[in-house]
Amino acid sequence: MIRPNRSLRLTALGIGFFFLYAPIISLMAYSFNESQLVTVWTRFSLKWYKALFHDQELLDAAWLSLRIAMMTAFASAALGTWGGFVLARMGRFRGFALYSAMINAPLVIPEVMQGISLLLLFVALGNWIGWPAGRGMLTVWIGHVMLCISYVAIIVQSRLRDLNPALEEAALDLGAAPVKVFFTVTLPLISQALIAGWLLSFTLSIDDLVLSAFLSGPGSTTLPLVVFSRVRLGLKPEINALATLFIVVITFGIILMNQAMQAQERRRMMPGF
Repeated sequence: MIRPNRSLRLTALGIGFFFLYAPIISLMAYSFNESQLVTVWTRFSLKWYKALFHDQELLDAAWLSLRIAMMTAFASAALGTWGGFVLARMGRFRGFALYSAMINAPLVIPEVMQGISLLLLFVALGNWIGWPAGRGMLTVWIGHVMLCISYVAIIVQSRLRDLNPALEEAALDLGAAPVKVFFTVTLPLISQALIAGWLLSFTLSIDDLVLSAFLSGPGSTTLPLVVFSRVRLGLKPEINALATLFIVVITFGIILMNQAMQAQERRRMMPGF
């Protein structure tokens, strides 16, 4: 069997990384460009970061998207963990196939169909019981949670299937209640899967355009909707500045979480821990 040499592998890896990260680096570089044209470099300037803090529409949309993403991540992590736990630990109970299909449905149903379905549901509920009174932050959050639960459930289910059940059985044999076993044994062992599900839910929520377009209303315009509406008129460099701030903050957050997870793993592997 012919194996590619080291230089060929490095070249392929470099091309892949360039394809993925060159647009992001270019966006960050042009956020420091003085020119109003986002593709013409003139000289270094911070004027667009100053202009960003005077663009109230963009700031309000960014703050709203951050709040919805945080709420979605926590709700999806909680509900998705329970859903994944049931799939991995409860066996094939009556209705298991239907339950599994409902968990996995948002992964395969197009977002356009989900958005239309939720919109019709909220309109019908508003006519029948008066709730919700209108589309806004709450309806967007419900739609994002519905989408993200499936991703968290699949991640947690995969982690639980790889987990040694003898650890939980030993705690049960020693007299611990099932709920206590879950919180003191199972939950710490799947913490990395929970963090991964939380981060994925946060990313999906803050990046979502389709569901937000169907479920948002006046005064609840998310950042992707604002950016999409401005694309048709031509992007302004303030969006480059905002994107750069998002990238920097999220990158530092991921680094800190990764270091915390590595430190936890080292403590767990220490003798006598």
